Amino acid sequence: MILEVQHVKKVFGNKLVLDNVSLTVDAGECLGIVGLSGCGKSTLAKIIARLIPSDGGKIFLCGEDITHATGNDFYRNMQMIFQTPEDSFNPRRTLGASIAEPLKNFKINANVGDLLEQVGLPAAYAERYPREVSGGECQRAAIARAISINPKLLICDEATSALDVTIQAQVVVLLKRFCVEKNIACLFITHDLALLPRLADRVIVLHLGKVVEEGTPEQIIHEARSPFTKQLMASNFFAKEDL
Repeated sequence: MILEVQHVKKVFGNKLVLDNVSLTVDAGECLGIVGLSGCGKSTLAKIIARLIPSDGGKIFLCGEDITHATGNDFYRNMQMIFQTPEDSFNPRRTLGASIAEPLKNFKINANVGDLLEQVGLPAAYAERYPREVSGGECQRAAIARAISINPKLLICDEATSALDVTIQAQVVVLLKRFCVEKNIACLFITHDLALLPRLADRVIVLHLGKVVEEGTPEQIIHEARSPFTKQLMASNFFAKEDL
């Protein structure tokens, strides 16, 4: 088990944002998390990544309790890919310098050019700045940075939502390949249900901070049991026969 979340709770003011959320992700597995805006998806990702504290429950990464972990050592096994890749890079540094930073921090010997080529970018892109590449290219560079230290877990928080449809598909294929080839566990948070069959092995549906349904993408799309999940499926106008 790479990631185990047990009964996590989060309160902002007097609002219960996450209510007793539990999940697990194995090596090489991709777990999709879906739900309407404000359901707690991104809050859950930030808690798992230790960007904000939880108000209850436990989080285990590779068997280690990181619920109240401090420092950066656990990031050796966990990396995050954000919604807007341009904002995750220092605009004053080249892509290559940003990709090399975690390699230096964790004393890993890897070639930045090789990492860029693994995500479908020429090695020469190491000399470019974030403003000099497209959104899709910048997200590929972000993926190269995330996989550079061979993490056990990737957290993708709406990592494709800022991209056009064609680039979305390319990034999803790329993420799926790394999950399989490198045996990386992946937490894929999205509001785009059409992406789930291409990437996710399992899906959980969040509603008002609670897990209301869990299953394979096919079960969630075709055999939804929760009234909210059925409503969510109906609100996404994609043709089921095309999945």
